[in-house]
Amino acid sequence: MIADPNLTLFHIINGMAGRNPLLDSTMIFAAKYIIYIFGAYLAYTWFVRNRCRQEILFTGYSALLGLGINILITRFYFHPRPFMIPTGTLLIAHAFESSFPSDHATIMFSISLMLLAFKDLRRTGAIFIMLSCVSGFARVYSGLHFPMDIAGSLLAASVSIGILLALKNYLIPINRILISYFENIKEKLAKKGLKTSCK
Repeated sequence: MIADPNLTLFHIINGMAGRNPLLDSTMIFAAKYIIYIFGAYLAYTWFVRNRCRQEILFTGYSALLGLGINILITRFYFHPRPFMIPTGTLLIAHAFESSFPSDHATIMFSISLMLLAFKDLRRTGAIFIMLSCVSGFARVYSGLHFPMDIAGSLLAASVSIGILLALKNYLIPINRILISYFENIKEKLAKKGLKTSCK
């Protein structure tokens, strides 16, 4: 009988779960909360590094398009999560829904790859790629996903980036309008004596 490499790799990674409380806690944190680092960085960059707002909008587009691709995939293909089969050790409770691809990982990979596309943000993109891999590994470790779910997320993110870079020249004028609109709102709030950020 030919072994399923996806299931075999899952059991190798997830087989470590439940043996070391410290490692389990670390993996749970990585699986659930690393994504918030991405959100905090994008918010900080938007409000503080004005010249990078075009790039931040593109990262937002990439995450949304990546999720859209995931939704399209799940319309035509359903794959149960490990705990739905059931198999493995589950460390994080989750809804019973399709496993492939991981929305969580798709968002992180989409943001990371888009940051890599911009010279000024490439170093951050490289760091975020590593964090995305760590979080993806942690989600397999925690019993939420199979390894192929994470690989599928990377593929969905790559397609998202490819589409957006092809449309880059059409999106830049829209970005300028959105940035100008944000600046106008900020100026109006400033005139009313309201602060848009804490100092």
